[in-house]
Amino acid sequence: MVNLYLLLWAVIPPLLLLWLYYLRTPLAPPVFRVLLFFILGAVSGFAALGIEWVEEFLGSRSLLVVPQEYLGNWEQWWLSLPGTFLRQLLEISSIEEGCKFAAFIIPIYYLQRKYKLRATSVFLFAIAVALGFTAQENGIYLFHGVSSILARTVSTPVHAMFSVPWGYALAIYLGASLPLDRDRQLIPAAWLNSVICHATANTLSIACVYPLPIRLLGYGLFPFLLWMFWRLEQLMRRVKGKQPPLLIWGDTLPQRSRRRVLVLLSLFLGGNSLAVLFLLARQVSYLKPDSPMHWDLLSQLLFSLGLGILAWWIYRHLRQLAQDGAFKSNQQL
Repeated sequence: MVNLYLLLWAVIPPLLLLWLYYLRTPLAPPVFRVLLFFILGAVSGFAALGIEWVEEFLGSRSLLVVPQEYLGNWEQWWLSLPGTFLRQLLEISSIEEGCKFAAFIIPIYYLQRKYKLRATSVFLFAIAVALGFTAQENGIYLFHGVSSILARTVSTPVHAMFSVPWGYALAIYLGASLPLDRDRQLIPAAWLNSVICHATANTLSIACVYPLPIRLLGYGLFPFLLWMFWRLEQLMRRVKGKQPPLLIWGDTLPQRSRRRVLVLLSLFLGGNSLAVLFLLARQVSYLKPDSPMHWDLLSQLLFSLGLGILAWWIYRHLRQLAQDGAFKSNQQL
């Protein structure tokens, strides 16, 4: 019964998010095809887990032949922040993004030979593969007690945000009426972008185990995730033929630079507002039903809401400035 409970928590949040994107996709493909890609994404998760285990085993065996005087320095560097990022880049992120890409491109190649796929359908299939991978990863983490249900639910869209660059590049290339070599050449660069973003997010998520000042990098995790979610939404708008909202506009370089700084500030405030809400929810989940209300929890909630409101105000201010600037420019034309 417990295994079924954990399985439902592992699968239902990714399926609900996939259903949301399915409803937002114009002329969406049949449901069974989307679910097929979801299942293939889960299979790719098991494949990535197996490859990572084999690579870890071979790596530990190879260290046995390294002289002891070199082994200590190597292990110390490997545990440092640059070593952690390099390991995430070369092992974890590249394997996982490679498995997701393979689970996506093989059936797409078959479908493309029989049907003319729309760009929106290709983009949705990429999201389905990533969310299937998430469901498999959720199951592994929950069954082994490595992570909580709350943490896995909050991280539901993360793998989709990682994979969206190559999903978008393939959607533009395969969905075009006349595919261009220029668009095809962007696919490897988009996949590399996914790997780098994946490695960066994983490294920021474990920065808290390092001493100061490296620990402060952890405050960049949720702003970085918020930016990747923003990118996912904007690329989806582009696939549907819509222009993303304009935020940075200016006649001079100093004006554009100031507004870029405001964008970064909005991401930092909004991301850390979400981080405080996440930590607050985790603290509340540990409380007993008969526990009294703690004022420090209320203060954290108000602080989080304050950060979020300020981030939203900066965003709306930038939108208004950009719209006014674009309107004046059109009037002059």
